[in-house]
Amino acid sequence: MSEADKKVKQEEDVAVTGGELLFCGSTRWNANISSRKTSTAGNLISPTRLRPLVGVDIRLVVSGVASSHCVALDVEGRCYTWGSNDKGQLGHGDRILRDGPSLVSELSEHSIVGAGAGRSHTVVVTKDGISFSFGWNKHGQLGSGSLKNEVESSPIRCLVSEVRNAACGADFSVWLTSTEGTSILTAGLPQYGQLGHGTDNEYNTRNSSVLLAYEAQPCPKAVASLAGETIVKVACGTNHTVAVDSNGFVYTWGCGDYGRLGHKEQKDEWIPRRIEIFTKHNILPPDALISAGSVNSACTAGKGQFYMWGKVRNKGDEWMYPKPLMDLSGWNIRCMDSGEMRHFVGADSSCISWGNAASGELGYGPDQVMSTRNPKKIDILEGMHVISVACGLTHSMVVVDRTNVGDRLDQLDVYDGNTLSTGSKDPGSISRVAKRTPEKGAAKASKKSKRKKL
Repeated sequence: MSEADKKVKQEEDVAVTGGELLFCGSTRWNANISSRKTSTAGNLISPTRLRPLVGVDIRLVVSGVASSHCVALDVEGRCYTWGSNDKGQLGHGDRILRDGPSLVSELSEHSIVGAGAGRSHTVVVTKDGISFSFGWNKHGQLGSGSLKNEVESSPIRCLVSEVRNAACGADFSVWLTSTEGTSILTAGLPQYGQLGHGTDNEYNTRNSSVLLAYEAQPCPKAVASLAGETIVKVACGTNHTVAVDSNGFVYTWGCGDYGRLGHKEQKDEWIPRRIEIFTKHNILPPDALISAGSVNSACTAGKGQFYMWGKVRNKGDEWMYPKPLMDLSGWNIRCMDSGEMRHFVGADSSCISWGNAASGELGYGPDQVMSTRNPKKIDILEGMHVISVACGLTHSMVVVDRTNVGDRLDQLDVYDGNTLSTGSKDPGSISRVAKRTPEKGAAKASKKSKRKKL
């Protein structure tokens, strides 16, 4: 690598603290899944600015594979939430749906630096290592130690300390802490072993009944089999967990269907199991990233490799163990997230997405394909530095750096929760959806040039 190339890479790697939040996908927060997939109303099919956050420096966006709500954190540590709120998952002390970002006032005295979002609950982490949660608590996923209230619509304290980060599956939560010997704790629904405690806590509801239930775990409990390791990264799918320790080893546990655990079999794992391929000469570097989708998992590794495993496409065989996705080989991936058969990455000066979409959540715009099986650049964001990405149930979020983009952000639509206003584009409405055209220009692997891959 030449000195000029090294300088360019160093400039690209400079940490950007915050930027503009862009949203694409469905805004019909209370619609059921089937109606979302058949209706075109309420879809933002191109990356769109949200009026309440225009000009606000957002540093992190969070949603979940099963989530119909969103979380955004700004550089000052303020927390904004919006979307479905039937279980109080927005943390505003009520169950009122919010179409646009609203500040969680009860957290205003704290600097929020991390968050996780489940199906109907949210967990946040403060700069001081305190964790709060709100939303549905039927399975103990709020980690408060109590099941007294099934719904907590205001933030409550989690029974963990020295918290560094948190992540949420559909109905369970995971905390990473700095406490020696207990670097990872879990709470919530243990049905598939996703808590990592060696059991699914299954029992018969009555002695004379064959109806099964799963004992909730409301008190965060350390994962005993990882007591000697320091877990530094964690990601949660619907019912499985992926974690990386300080040595670069990768562990997975929980539901094993479709090979999402990467162990060459579809067996549920009730305790963390190390993935063989990421050992010896292929351990993950310190800057590696991980993500977990509904039925798949992914990570970046050494030498610019990007691995996936599980059901990575709607059609085709499952990947029963990690395989490199050559389309993304050699890219400098800074952030990534996975949804339900959908993936987003921020790499170099591009935002790349792929997978299945019905509500415009891949962000390609009205004149592009709706879905694609191969990674594809989002043209309207080309040349922008992506800071954070997040995938929800039928929506996606991207945060881009405002510097060096000229007036390009001013050209994007702005949504205020009811109407969609345009920049210098032709006027349109929120119900605009992508024209379903045959897939063109899908990414193809190339060994000669990284720039020819997408």
